Amino acid sequence: MLECGMVQQHRQALKRQSAILCKQLVVDELLIQSLQADDILTESMAESIMAEQTSQKRSWRLLLLLPKRGPNAFSSFCSALQETEQQHLCDLLTQSPERDGRETHVDSIQPEKEPEINTRRQERAETKRERIAGSSLPLPTQEEFAAKRARTHESMEFSLDADSPINTPVLPCTPDFYHSHCQQSYRMNSSPRGFALVISNVSFDSRAAPDLDPRKGGEVDDEVLRKVFTELDYLVSVHRNLTAQDMRTCIENFCRRPEHRTVDSCVVCLLSHGVEGAVYGTDGQLLQLDWVFQSFDNAHCPLLQNKPKMFFVQACRGDEMDCGVEQIDGPARTLSPGCEQRDAGREGQGDADSRQRADLGRPRIKLPQRSDMICGFASLKGQRICTAAMRNTKRGSWFIQELNTSLRLLSRDTHLSDILVQVNGRIKEREGYAPGTAHHRCKEMSEFTSSLCKDLYLFPKYQPQY
Repeated sequence: MLECGMVQQHRQALKRQSAILCKQLVVDELLIQSLQADDILTESMAESIMAEQTSQKRSWRLLLLLPKRGPNAFSSFCSALQETEQQHLCDLLTQSPERDGRETHVDSIQPEKEPEINTRRQERAETKRERIAGSSLPLPTQEEFAAKRARTHESMEFSLDADSPINTPVLPCTPDFYHSHCQQSYRMNSSPRGFALVISNVSFDSRAAPDLDPRKGGEVDDEVLRKVFTELDYLVSVHRNLTAQDMRTCIENFCRRPEHRTVDSCVVCLLSHGVEGAVYGTDGQLLQLDWVFQSFDNAHCPLLQNKPKMFFVQACRGDEMDCGVEQIDGPARTLSPGCEQRDAGREGQGDADSRQRADLGRPRIKLPQRSDMICGFASLKGQRICTAAMRNTKRGSWFIQELNTSLRLLSRDTHLSDILVQVNGRIKEREGYAPGTAHHRCKEMSEFTSSLCKDLYLFPKYQPQY
């Protein structure tokens, strides 16, 4: 019977920590896929887990299955926890019962199990690379995930938000919807859909930029974006804590990727402190947003001509706090569930004519210099004021939270412009909660600009059959 189930020592470790695991465990597609790769979960088991409506229910169903999935299930689960940056839960399971403060004499996990976990993780990573290598596109050369962030008490508190939309899988597009909308919208059926670049500045040089505080919660944002765009079938590269010049170099390299020719779109996310028209590098120098948009225009990035280019900017556009106004005939105080329990406060104090013409006898169709772009901004630019963007130290910024939720729930049948309208509506309802500070009952308003020429549907998880 030992070969059929989990050894008693590991079974008791799961049982002993089940209450904490149900609260803190993030059961997402990456964790489930890791367990499937080790043949711990079958496809039907994975589907039944992800079909649960809340994170706690998904965790509970997984914990019920694991003890029945063989003697290797425990080490595979620990490996999956490490891969999904839940090391604190792996440590919790592998610590001795005495350190846990419980009256029990179960032997501690033997240390020789650890190399097995690491070996299995390396083998699984190689298998995943081989799967992607089977496509016509290589892995991003600039991907930076080696330096995983340390699990602090603060980041563990983020995991306590058990019903956070971060755990809701991206809902799939149906074949009927695809066929009824693909003709009037941008082509969006390549796999991957495109490349996504995330630049996230969290820590700033205290000598070069003494006025720029660390963006606590910013590391949550880039992880949220990595997960959601990966599920939307983008190859995502994340770069943290770049100077302004390093940001320019990173964007230039991204624009020049020859693989843009074979995909249908691209995504660029910039997360930092900012002012109107620019975002800060970690050295306190500014990167102008107009230069960023110019780098992707029809002249400078011809491989993305006529393809949708999506930008999302999580940064302040000024230092003006939006204190809000009382709504006429409105309630004395908002009852919106978006009120926060303690926010960190504001963020942030080649020429086309030079190309050779292949056919001189027939004039080419001309394109405007800049088209097919859409950009969502976390904060508002007005004629007289530019406002600050709000960020929660545990759950990340308001804008990225709402963008993540809306992409996961709505992209199956809603084009991106309407998704961003709904993000605006959700941001409008949010209100800061920090009694005794200037941030109490503060407001934020996001906005977006668009030069899209068609509807932009992401058609998640749908691949046409040719």
